[in-house]
Amino acid sequence: MLIYCKLQEDIMYTKDKLKSGITIVTEDIPYVNSVSIGVWIANGSRNENKYNNGISHLIEHMLFKGTPNRSARKIAEDIEGIGGQINAFTGKEATCFYVKVLDEHIDIAIDVLSDMLQNSTFKDEDLTREKGVISEEINMYEDSPEDLVLDLLSQAMWPDTSIGYPILGTFDTLKSIGREMIIKYMKDYYTADNTVVSVTGNFDREHLIKMLEMKFKNLERKGKIPQYDKPELNNSVLYKAKDIEQIHLSLGLPGIEIGNDDLYTLLIINNIFGGGTSSRLFQVIREEKGLAYSIYSYPSSYKNTGAFSIYAGLNPKYIAEVVKLIREEIEKMKITGINEEQLKKSKEQLKGNYILGLESISGRMFGMGKSELLTDKIYEPKEIVSKIDHINIDDVNRVIKNIFGRGIISAAAVGKLNKHFDLERILVQ
Repeated sequence: MLIYCKLQEDIMYTKDKLKSGITIVTEDIPYVNSVSIGVWIANGSRNENKYNNGISHLIEHMLFKGTPNRSARKIAEDIEGIGGQINAFTGKEATCFYVKVLDEHIDIAIDVLSDMLQNSTFKDEDLTREKGVISEEINMYEDSPEDLVLDLLSQAMWPDTSIGYPILGTFDTLKSIGREMIIKYMKDYYTADNTVVSVTGNFDREHLIKMLEMKFKNLERKGKIPQYDKPELNNSVLYKAKDIEQIHLSLGLPGIEIGNDDLYTLLIINNIFGGGTSSRLFQVIREEKGLAYSIYSYPSSYKNTGAFSIYAGLNPKYIAEVVKLIREEIEKMKITGINEEQLKKSKEQLKGNYILGLESISGRMFGMGKSELLTDKIYEPKEIVSKIDHINIDDVNRVIKNIFGRGIISAAAVGKLNKHFDLERILVQ
């Protein structure tokens, strides 16, 4: 803990706004030899509709396919040739393109990222090829029942709303997306007012700002600012039959929206309920009963909504017993909660995980960029630790009531369901 406190004296967050409107958040860490840069766009599958679902993820792929200045191969070589790493990901509310390089190569990293974001050509042949790649990605996803069932749970909890859409899209929506649709979509969302650049590591801040100002000057300035209505949680179940040995089950409870300090309290509760191998779910269902190889719970947080999910992979013949045991643990949490000693231990576990995560330069960049993009603020590490330290039993009881009080809301399953088990029964409290 003393080392952690000492580190914070040497580290400071800064926030700048470029003339174009792009927000820059930086954390100078002078004792490292690297720099991690992320360009965050406030766009994801939640901005899509039933006709263009998957376009955000397709754009992520297409920005690596080439510009007038660089081929797809040269984009990769320019970064990997200096020992760096380049990648991207698309979520429900954000897309991030990121690079990690030695600090001496920061100019190259910024040049490559800015070139991709502003000058991609979207050639028809590249678009056709990349649609094929993503179709295989969807096939691979279909072959991963643990991932598939979590996606189905989102659709069950938020049906017919964009937050429930699959990030990859579908085979049908993918086919309908053309070059002009992509260019129009980028003009709407890939704009300066929807962009945050997050930088951590060893760099000269004045030089960094100058480079970003110069290299991103041609990014479209204004577009559609994402606005989300609060979606209602739905009581429903979804089942996908697959000829596999296990049944993969996911159960959904209410959650907490991003930016709400109650999320820290829920993380503490989750540590005890199903967040690890020492949790109640794991100890009862796997260790004591031997009914599942994998079982865990986790919160997902988005703007103005959230979910608390439980996953189990098990033999189909045990599904009724496992659901019964999960429901019993939910009831125990509602009735008895946790005690002061458990609260203290879970706080230390949460703080330990958080502080260890700060040792990763890229991890710090991801946390800082996502926080600024989705909540418009960044907390110092000591502020996060203070928030955790100040959580008390009253906070815990209040959050338990809000999350566990309604019980299981939605459910999803993938596999060969026991013909004697009605999945709808899961929702009967």
